[in-house]
Amino acid sequence: MRRSRTALLGAVGVTMSLVAASAGAANASPDAGDVTMVNVVKVEGIPWFNRMAVGVENFASRTGVHASQVGADDTSAQKQVQLIADLIPRRPTAITVVPNSVDALEDVLGQARAQGITVVSHEATGIRNADIDIEAFDNAAFGRQTMQSLAQCMEGQGEYVQFVGSVAMTTHMQWVDAAHDMQLAEFPSMTRIEGPVETANDEPTAYARATELLVKYPNLKGFQGAASTDVPGIARAVRDAGLQDRTCVMGTAVPSVASTFFADGSIDKIFFWDPAMAAEAQLQIALMLVQGEKIETGTDLNVPGYDSLTKLDGYDNVFVGNAALEADANTISQNQF
Repeated sequence: MRRSRTALLGAVGVTMSLVAASAGAANASPDAGDVTMVNVVKVEGIPWFNRMAVGVENFASRTGVHASQVGADDTSAQKQVQLIADLIPRRPTAITVVPNSVDALEDVLGQARAQGITVVSHEATGIRNADIDIEAFDNAAFGRQTMQSLAQCMEGQGEYVQFVGSVAMTTHMQWVDAAHDMQLAEFPSMTRIEGPVETANDEPTAYARATELLVKYPNLKGFQGAASTDVPGIARAVRDAGLQDRTCVMGTAVPSVASTFFADGSIDKIFFWDPAMAAEAQLQIALMLVQGEKIETGTDLNVPGYDSLTKLDGYDNVFVGNAALEADANTISQNQF
């Protein structure tokens, strides 16, 4: 049902974009009702981006902006490029995007900006062709936070593995790289087996890979999942193998999906932010930019977790919020989305 509603919103957004574009051309600071925005996500139909669509809908309802969300049926970078290329002739006021591959999107986002379309990205530190990139938090710190808990669960020793949606996904690699660096420096008795395992943001793939690894490495003790679909897939594999009591499973997940795995210890802890709030933050930044406002240190987006932005050192266009959350078996009920 969510996927159908999101697709409908996308169609409405496309239809109204021509009106919004002509209005924007006539007025350098358009009213919200004359603005059209499209949020392009990594993939449609998974819980994380279903939740992000809620934020898009809420923002549209709250502000009067014509906002919609679109995404491909898998995490192909080329499909995401094509979605954006198809949007450019329709001239939305702004495109917000969560890239599958920053490098793959640079050219098409450059084309969008050349046509006067404002671009705001998320999970894309280092991107060049975005007016602003907004991160929920410092990604390296988020990775270290995960490793600290994983190491504590593993008692500082044993074999572990890291899952990512793709090695081309910027934030996923920032998290696992920072976690691995911390492990090497502070927990030398732990060992990462293999490099990051790619799962294409697909829970059945995460399940299959975790099942394979549990057989291949009988002493495997820990899992870190970066994609929101990784941890539930890993947890099912651990549960099916009956290894809940000797395996530590942690990483990013949607609380409502992960909650069923906490009772028997298939998941030990999750780290996350609210994708609905991330969507609202992206769209609010885009609205402020098209209305001539500046984004700077201390900017308050009036979105929980993004009430005092900080400019990330070393980047001209990257700002971070303070939106990191975590939950274990005792606190998971406090965050049910």
